[in-house]
Amino acid sequence: MALALSLRDAGVRWTPADGDRFVVESLLDEGAEPNVFTVSEMTIEEHRYETGSVLGFNGTTEWALDSVALEDALWLPAEHQLRALLGGTFAALERTAEGFRVTTSAPAGSGDARAFDAPVCEDAYAEALLALVRSAVETA
Repeated sequence: MALALSLRDAGVRWTPADGDRFVVESLLDEGAEPNVFTVSEMTIEEHRYETGSVLGFNGTTEWALDSVALEDALWLPAEHQLRALLGGTFAALERTAEGFRVTTSAPAGSGDARAFDAPVCEDAYAEALLALVRSAVETA
């Protein structure tokens, strides 16, 4: 959850698509297991309006929600989405004794390749993406 917050705060934006997972920030209870929702045409879909996007809960009784503003939802990106966001900087994913290592190549002129270790591969990808975004912001 902390990495998802860091990615959002660093500027990674989310356009909801079928299968995407998210939590509603106002429903997060410290110490409790979060309620994770999944975007799906049948139950939860994005509705776009001039004033912004909302995630509509279509005919479900999920927490008695009708909808939630997109900015109140925290995207939990999947492994394939994080890898895609890394783009051409992604070099390798390896299993380590402690979990996983994602290696990225350096964007043109920005230094050496880097490695990011984490117990689960999604976190290793997220750490790599966070470093890439922060580096891009610093050089902009």
